[in-house]
Amino acid sequence: MNMQFRWYGEEDPVSLSYIRQIPGMKGIVSAVYDVPAGDLWPEESIVQLKAQIESHDLTFDVVESLPVHEDIKLGKPSRDIYIKHYQENIRRLAKHGVKVICYNFMPVLDWTRTQLDFQLADQSTTLVYFQHQLEHMDIEKDQLSLPGWDPSYSQAEMRQLMAAYRDLGAEGLFENLVYFLGNILPVAAEENINMALHPDDPPWDIFGLPRIVSCERHIDRILQIDDRSQHGLTFCSGSLGCDVKNDVPSLARKYAKKGRIHFAHLRNVKLYENGDFEESAHLSSAGSLDMGAIVKALFEEGFTGYVRPDHGRMIFGETGRPGYGLYDRALGAMYVQGIWEGLQIQTKKGEVAHEQNEYTE
Repeated sequence: MNMQFRWYGEEDPVSLSYIRQIPGMKGIVSAVYDVPAGDLWPEESIVQLKAQIESHDLTFDVVESLPVHEDIKLGKPSRDIYIKHYQENIRRLAKHGVKVICYNFMPVLDWTRTQLDFQLADQSTTLVYFQHQLEHMDIEKDQLSLPGWDPSYSQAEMRQLMAAYRDLGAEGLFENLVYFLGNILPVAAEENINMALHPDDPPWDIFGLPRIVSCERHIDRILQIDDRSQHGLTFCSGSLGCDVKNDVPSLARKYAKKGRIHFAHLRNVKLYENGDFEESAHLSSAGSLDMGAIVKALFEEGFTGYVRPDHGRMIFGETGRPGYGLYDRALGAMYVQGIWEGLQIQTKKGEVAHEQNEYTE
């Protein structure tokens, strides 16, 4: 397991020097954030980002995210130029040592929460999704603004995009993913760089927008598009775990065994009976997911890839980017590493006991 930490560049309130102090931390997950989706990433920006990270004795092996332009997802005639840019960005990142690119194929919204500062009983704050906060939103009339929505779109543009996706539907979106993958996976294979598709977050339709990466059936269908090893997943326990029907430890085991998990986001969520959820502390008992079982599944299937603690609460009075403070994610990193180390110790003891039994026999 290769422990990573997401960093949003020089504007991030969490410094690289603080991240470096987390025991076991090996690398930084980041991106070139000042370039619009679909444009080429300047090589000098990639070089500068890599140098910043490496100056703190951390690696830059994982990019999150390389955005997919909406015209690609919608299958517009202009998609081919954006795909050519995407191909060139893959080449540039591979040239400078990047091993994994995380991306998603979610329409417009990327991820959706209804509140970023919900106060928990322990007085920490967290990200939540409460359906009642959406029920009275009229997407044709009201001001369209929720956490995670792209503010670069005008209200008219947002409505036009949402209508276009509703018309496209899930099958149309899937076919556009097939077209995209058919063009970028050969380049990824040439450059030996792994493409890691992130699940929908949350894994259900919102405002009629289609979702195609929400469950085992969806993931199986997508992985069958191309059997190249470079075609894989960002396995996000929190995103998949928002739907009680998803058996997250089982999914972790299945796709790790197939070698299709290139990157893992590990976090817990607390599910409500009505389908709402809050993002909890990483500890299993703090939420609804068995984090121990998830990590054990990865361990037992020989997973050696990149992992990062995903969204954390805001604790100890910290302020900053919601979900991406230092303290709770650092606790999460140590918790996951503790589970992993315990499994290593247990395995080693088992091997020693087996050798002793063979010797005495």
